[in-house]
Amino acid sequence: MARPKDLDPSSNPRALLGCELRHAREQAGLSQEALGAPIFVSGSFIGQLEAGTRRMHLEYAKHFDAVFGTDGFFERNCEAVAKSRYPDHFAEAAEAEAVATAIRQYATTLIPGLLQPEAYADAVFRAYHPTAPDEKISSLVAARLERATLLDDPTTPLLWVILDEAVIRRVVGGGKVMAEALCHMAALARKHRVIVQVLPFSAGEHASMTGSLKLMEFEDAPPLSFVEGPDMGKLLDDPATVNRHTLTFNLLQAAALSPKESLALIESVAQDYGHGEQHP
Repeated sequence: MARPKDLDPSSNPRALLGCELRHAREQAGLSQEALGAPIFVSGSFIGQLEAGTRRMHLEYAKHFDAVFGTDGFFERNCEAVAKSRYPDHFAEAAEAEAVATAIRQYATTLIPGLLQPEAYADAVFRAYHPTAPDEKISSLVAARLERATLLDDPTTPLLWVILDEAVIRRVVGGGKVMAEALCHMAALARKHRVIVQVLPFSAGEHASMTGSLKLMEFEDAPPLSFVEGPDMGKLLDDPATVNRHTLTFNLLQAAALSPKESLALIESVAQDYGHGEQHP
Protein backbone atom coordinates (compact mmCIF):
# COMPACT_ATOMS: atom_id res chain seq x y z
CA MET A 1 0.00 0.00 0.00
CA ALA A 2 1.27 3.49 -0.83
CA ARG A 3 2.18 5.31 2.33
CA PRO A 4 -0.04 8.37 2.92
CA LYS A 5 1.71 11.66 3.59
CA ASP A 6 1.72 13.10 7.09
CA LEU A 7 -1.12 15.48 7.83
CA ASP A 8 -0.80 19.15 8.69
CA PRO A 9 -2.17 19.25 12.26
CA SER A 10 -3.25 22.87 11.80
CA SER A 11 -5.93 21.99 9.23
CA ASN A 12 -8.79 20.05 10.86
CA PRO A 13 -6.41 17.16 11.45
CA ARG A 14 -8.82 14.74 13.03
CA ALA A 15 -11.17 14.80 10.05
CA LEU A 16 -8.23 14.39 7.68
CA LEU A 17 -6.88 11.49 9.72
CA GLY A 18 -10.32 9.89 9.58
CA CYS A 19 -10.37 10.21 5.81
CA GLU A 20 -6.98 8.49 5.61
CA LEU A 21 -8.27 5.70 7.83
CA ARG A 22 -11.31 5.18 5.62
CA HIS A 23 -9.12 5.16 2.51
CA ALA A 24 -6.69 2.63 4.00
CA ARG A 25 -9.53 0.38 5.20
CA GLU A 26 -11.30 0.38 1.85
CA GLN A 27 -8.05 -0.26 -0.01
CA ALA A 28 -7.49 -3.25 2.26
CA GLY A 29 -11.01 -4.54 1.60
CA LEU A 30 -11.98 -4.54 5.29
CA SER A 31 -15.36 -3.72 6.76
CA GLN A 32 -15.60 -1.37 9.71
CA GLU A 33 -16.60 -4.31 11.90
CA ALA A 34 -13.62 -6.40 10.79
CA LEU A 35 -11.18 -3.57 11.48
CA GLY A 36 -12.62 -2.91 14.92
CA ALA A 37 -12.98 -6.48 16.15
CA PRO A 38 -9.30 -7.13 17.11
CA ILE A 39 -9.24 -4.00 19.31
CA PHE A 40 -12.70 -4.69 20.77
CA VAL A 41 -14.50 -1.69 19.31
CA SER A 42 -17.64 -1.69 17.21
CA GLY A 43 -17.93 -0.99 13.52
CA SER A 44 -19.86 2.17 14.39
CA PHE A 45 -16.90 3.36 16.46
CA ILE A 46 -14.59 2.88 13.44
CA GLY A 47 -17.14 4.87 11.44
CA GLN A 48 -16.96 7.68 14.01
CA LEU A 49 -13.17 7.71 13.76
CA GLU A 50 -13.44 7.95 9.99
CA ALA A 51 -15.99 10.75 10.24
CA GLY A 52 -13.83 12.68 12.70
CA THR A 53 -16.40 12.60 15.50
CA ARG A 54 -14.20 10.49 17.80
CA ARG A 55 -10.56 10.89 18.72
CA MET A 56 -8.09 8.22 17.62
CA HIS A 57 -6.25 6.92 20.69
CA LEU A 58 -2.67 5.75 20.51
CA GLU A 59 -3.36 2.04 20.92
CA TYR A 60 -5.79 2.14 18.01
CA ALA A 61 -3.33 4.08 15.85
CA LYS A 62 -0.61 1.48 16.43
CA HIS A 63 -3.03 -1.27 15.48
CA PHE A 64 -3.98 0.51 12.24
CA ASP A 65 -0.32 1.00 11.31
CA ALA A 66 0.28 -2.73 11.86
CA VAL A 67 -2.76 -3.75 9.80
CA PHE A 68 -2.13 -1.39 6.90
CA GLY A 69 1.68 -1.32 6.95
CA THR A 70 1.71 2.47 7.11
CA ASP A 71 5.10 2.82 8.85
CA GLY A 72 3.89 4.71 11.94
CA PHE A 73 1.73 7.19 10.00
CA PHE A 74 -1.35 6.85 12.21
CA GLU A 75 0.70 6.82 15.41
CA ARG A 76 2.56 10.02 14.52
CA ASN A 77 -0.53 11.91 13.44
CA CYS A 78 -2.55 10.58 16.36
CA GLU A 79 -0.04 12.19 18.71
CA ALA A 80 -0.26 15.44 16.74
CA VAL A 81 -4.05 15.70 17.04
CA ALA A 82 -4.14 14.65 20.72
CA LYS A 83 -3.19 18.14 21.87
CA SER A 84 -6.19 20.04 23.22
CA ARG A 85 -7.01 23.23 25.08
CA TYR A 86 -9.60 21.32 27.06
CA PRO A 87 -9.26 19.06 30.13
CA ASP A 88 -8.66 15.42 29.24
CA HIS A 89 -12.09 14.28 30.44
CA PHE A 90 -13.85 16.80 28.16
CA ALA A 91 -11.53 17.13 25.18
CA GLU A 92 -13.10 14.40 23.05
CA ALA A 93 -16.62 15.69 23.72
CA ALA A 94 -15.60 19.23 22.76
CA GLU A 95 -14.11 17.95 19.51
CA ALA A 96 -17.26 15.98 18.71
CA GLU A 97 -19.40 19.00 19.55
CA ALA A 98 -17.49 21.05 16.98
CA VAL A 99 -18.68 18.83 14.11
CA ALA A 100 -22.17 18.02 15.40
CA THR A 101 -25.23 18.97 13.37
CA ALA A 102 -27.48 18.98 16.46
CA ILE A 103 -26.80 19.29 20.19
CA ARG A 104 -29.45 18.66 22.82
CA GLN A 105 -28.51 19.29 26.43
CA TYR A 106 -30.13 19.15 29.84
CA ALA A 107 -28.31 21.31 32.43
CA THR A 108 -28.90 20.88 36.14
CA THR A 109 -26.95 23.67 37.87
CA LEU A 110 -25.02 25.75 35.31
CA ILE A 111 -25.70 27.57 32.07
CA PRO A 112 -24.17 25.32 29.38
CA GLY A 113 -20.70 26.33 28.23
CA LEU A 114 -21.81 27.26 24.71
CA LEU A 115 -24.15 29.88 26.21
CA GLN A 116 -21.87 31.35 28.88
CA PRO A 117 -20.63 34.94 28.47
CA GLU A 118 -17.17 35.83 29.72
CA ALA A 119 -17.97 37.05 33.23
CA TYR A 120 -20.14 34.03 34.00
CA ALA A 121 -17.47 31.62 32.70
CA ASP A 122 -14.82 33.42 34.75
CA ALA A 123 -16.89 33.01 37.94
CA VAL A 124 -17.46 29.31 37.21
CA PHE A 125 -13.76 28.56 36.63
CA ARG A 126 -12.71 30.58 39.65
CA ALA A 127 -15.08 28.49 41.77
CA TYR A 128 -13.60 25.29 40.29
CA HIS A 129 -10.00 26.48 40.78
CA PRO A 130 -9.95 28.87 43.77
CA THR A 131 -6.13 28.93 44.05
CA ALA A 132 -5.25 28.96 40.34
CA PRO A 133 -3.26 31.90 38.92
CA ASP A 134 -5.17 34.40 36.85
CA GLU A 135 -3.38 33.22 33.70
CA LYS A 136 -4.87 29.74 34.02
CA ILE A 137 -8.38 31.09 34.57
CA SER A 138 -8.01 33.38 31.57
CA SER A 139 -6.88 30.45 29.41
CA LEU A 140 -9.86 28.34 30.47
CA VAL A 141 -12.29 31.18 29.82
CA ALA A 142 -10.76 31.84 26.40
CA ALA A 143 -11.18 28.18 25.44
CA ARG A 144 -14.81 28.25 26.53
CA LEU A 145 -15.55 31.40 24.55
CA GLU A 146 -13.82 29.87 21.54
CA ARG A 147 -16.20 26.89 21.76
CA ALA A 148 -19.13 29.29 21.64
CA THR A 149 -18.09 30.51 18.19
CA LEU A 150 -19.96 27.44 16.93
CA LEU A 151 -23.04 29.62 17.26
CA ASP A 152 -21.64 32.18 14.80
CA ASP A 153 -23.07 29.96 12.06
CA PRO A 154 -26.71 31.05 11.75
CA THR A 155 -28.19 27.56 11.48
CA THR A 156 -25.77 24.75 12.40
CA PRO A 157 -25.61 23.13 14.84
CA LEU A 158 -29.16 23.06 16.11
CA LEU A 159 -28.82 23.77 19.84
CA TRP A 160 -31.72 22.81 22.10
CA VAL A 161 -31.15 23.37 25.81
CA ILE A 162 -33.33 22.46 28.77
CA LEU A 163 -32.38 24.24 31.98
CA ASP A 164 -33.42 23.07 35.39
CA GLU A 165 -34.91 26.10 37.15
CA ALA A 166 -31.97 25.88 39.58
CA VAL A 167 -29.73 27.12 36.74
CA ILE A 168 -31.41 30.52 36.62
CA ARG A 169 -31.93 30.76 40.40
CA ARG A 170 -28.37 29.96 41.53
CA VAL A 171 -26.39 33.20 41.68
CA VAL A 172 -23.08 32.75 39.89
CA GLY A 173 -20.76 35.76 40.08
CA GLY A 174 -23.37 38.08 41.56
CA GLY A 175 -26.58 39.65 40.32
CA LYS A 176 -24.99 41.74 37.58
CA VAL A 177 -23.23 38.70 36.10
CA MET A 178 -26.43 36.66 36.26
CA ALA A 179 -28.44 39.40 34.57
CA GLU A 180 -25.89 39.58 31.76
CA ALA A 181 -25.79 35.80 31.36
CA LEU A 182 -29.55 35.38 31.22
CA CYS A 183 -29.95 38.31 28.83
CA HIS A 184 -27.25 36.79 26.59
CA MET A 185 -29.11 33.50 26.48
CA ALA A 186 -32.45 35.22 25.89
CA ALA A 187 -30.98 37.24 23.02
CA LEU A 188 -29.80 34.06 21.30
CA ALA A 189 -33.27 32.58 21.74
CA ARG A 190 -34.95 35.68 20.33
CA LYS A 191 -32.65 35.52 17.30
CA HIS A 192 -33.84 31.92 16.84
CA ARG A 193 -30.29 30.65 17.21
CA VAL A 194 -31.03 28.42 20.18
CA ILE A 195 -34.14 26.80 21.64
CA VAL A 196 -34.30 27.11 25.42
CA GLN A 197 -36.76 25.54 27.83
CA VAL A 198 -36.88 25.75 31.61
CA LEU A 199 -37.84 22.73 33.69
CA PRO A 200 -39.62 24.40 36.63
CA PHE A 201 -39.40 23.29 40.23
CA SER A 202 -43.16 22.78 40.06
CA ALA A 203 -42.63 19.88 37.63
CA GLY A 204 -41.57 17.78 40.61
CA GLU A 205 -39.85 14.49 39.90
CA HIS A 206 -38.58 14.04 36.37
CA ALA A 207 -36.69 11.70 34.05
CA SER A 208 -33.14 12.91 34.74
CA MET A 209 -32.91 13.61 38.45
CA THR A 210 -29.51 11.92 38.67
CA GLY A 211 -27.64 14.41 36.49
CA SER A 212 -27.05 16.37 33.31
CA LEU A 213 -27.15 14.99 29.78
CA LYS A 214 -25.88 15.92 26.33
CA LEU A 215 -26.82 14.33 22.99
CA MET A 216 -25.02 15.00 19.72
CA GLU A 217 -26.01 14.11 16.16
CA PHE A 218 -23.78 14.09 13.08
CA GLU A 219 -24.21 14.19 9.33
CA ASP A 220 -22.35 10.95 8.59
CA ALA A 221 -21.87 9.17 11.91
CA PRO A 222 -24.11 7.64 14.60
CA PRO A 223 -25.27 9.87 17.48
CA LEU A 224 -23.39 10.14 20.75
CA SER A 225 -24.35 10.79 24.35
CA PHE A 226 -22.06 12.53 26.83
CA VAL A 227 -22.33 12.27 30.60
CA GLU A 228 -19.99 13.92 33.08
CA GLY A 229 -19.19 14.47 36.72
CA PRO A 230 -16.41 16.20 38.68
CA ASP A 231 -13.24 15.82 36.59
CA MET A 232 -14.71 12.97 34.57
CA GLY A 233 -16.72 12.55 31.41
CA LYS A 234 -17.60 9.79 29.00
CA LEU A 235 -18.80 9.68 25.41
CA LEU A 236 -21.24 6.84 24.82
CA ASP A 237 -22.11 5.34 21.45
CA ASP A 238 -23.97 2.18 22.45
CA PRO A 239 -27.26 2.48 20.49
CA ALA A 240 -29.42 1.24 23.36
CA THR A 241 -27.88 3.77 25.75
CA VAL A 242 -28.16 6.64 23.29
CA ASN A 243 -31.80 5.70 22.62
CA ARG A 244 -32.51 5.66 26.35
CA HIS A 245 -30.91 9.06 26.81
CA THR A 246 -32.88 10.40 23.84
CA LEU A 247 -36.09 9.23 25.48
CA THR A 248 -34.99 10.92 28.70
CA PHE A 249 -34.47 14.21 26.87
CA ASN A 250 -37.87 13.86 25.19
CA LEU A 251 -39.54 13.34 28.55
CA LEU A 252 -37.78 16.43 29.91
CA GLN A 253 -39.05 18.43 26.92
CA ALA A 254 -42.59 17.34 27.71
CA ALA A 255 -42.28 18.34 31.37
CA ALA A 256 -40.59 21.70 30.74
CA LEU A 257 -42.20 25.05 30.06
CA SER A 258 -42.71 25.89 26.40
CA PRO A 259 -39.93 27.89 24.71
CA LYS A 260 -42.16 31.00 24.81
CA GLU A 261 -42.96 30.59 28.52
CA SER A 262 -39.33 29.78 29.27
CA LEU A 263 -38.07 32.91 27.52
CA ALA A 264 -40.52 35.05 29.47
CA LEU A 265 -39.34 33.52 32.74
CA ILE A 266 -35.65 33.93 31.88
CA GLU A 267 -36.12 37.58 30.94
CA SER A 268 -38.17 38.24 34.08
CA VAL A 269 -35.52 36.73 36.32
CA ALA A 270 -32.79 38.65 34.46
CA GLN A 271 -34.69 41.88 35.07
CA ASP A 272 -34.96 41.06 38.76
CA TYR A 273 -31.23 40.44 38.98
CA GLY A 274 -30.62 43.71 37.19
CA HIS A 275 -32.70 45.48 39.81
CA GLY A 276 -30.76 43.83 42.59
CA GLU A 277 -33.46 41.39 43.73
CA GLN A 278 -32.41 38.02 45.13
CA HIS A 279 -34.01 34.65 44.45
CA PRO A 280 -34.33 31.71 46.82
